[in-house]
Amino acid sequence: MSSKILLVDNDTPLQTMLAEHLQKEYRVVTANNGQDTMRKAFQEHPHLVIIEVDLPGMDGWEAIARLREISSIPIVILSKRNSESDKLRGFTLGVDDYITKPFSFAELLARIKAVLNRTHRGTGTLENILIVDNLMVDLNRREVRLDSKLVDLTPTEFRLMEILARRHGKAVSEEDLTKQMWGEYRQEGSTVLRRYIWSLRSKLEEDPATPKWIVTVRGFGYMLE
Repeated sequence: MSSKILLVDNDTPLQTMLAEHLQKEYRVVTANNGQDTMRKAFQEHPHLVIIEVDLPGMDGWEAIARLREISSIPIVILSKRNSESDKLRGFTLGVDDYITKPFSFAELLARIKAVLNRTHRGTGTLENILIVDNLMVDLNRREVRLDSKLVDLTPTEFRLMEILARRHGKAVSEEDLTKQMWGEYRQEGSTVLRRYIWSLRSKLEEDPATPKWIVTVRGFGYMLE
């Protein structure tokens, strides 16, 4: 099966043209900003990322830094920025190659092949990582980060976060959460669970009383949105 490339650029005509060329040899998914890059990296598990650093919202520099925190996925910068300081910044962040615009497609293709042949790196480290906007739950490192900042959780709080993250977007009943947290034969009830839910919200939410991450499903349980 051919390698999958995540192509990130907010220049839509150029991105469309590049995608059409690359699709002759690779599977291609696209993104046009930093946040979308993180979502696609988690959802699609690409073998390589090609990214422009001048992006709206979360720029390419920040997206690269976040990717490097969680993965060794090969990254190639393809940018109109051509200064030495920009190239040094890219390599300092850990990118595998830096190509400036304008460029020849033949050169780009050759460099992609060289990076893939040199690295032989997959993206298994992304498979147990949940990224939702600016929240990242890393089940490999057992870390939660909000706006790239590490959230200090107790082991019990992280266990609760892990259960919700593995069922991301789906409601988990209080009964199910309690059993997974403390086992079949422990007597902790909904009061203890709700105490930990509140504690977790107090560390993640801007306003724990009106949560946007860990929401209550009335009469049932909780869900990580």
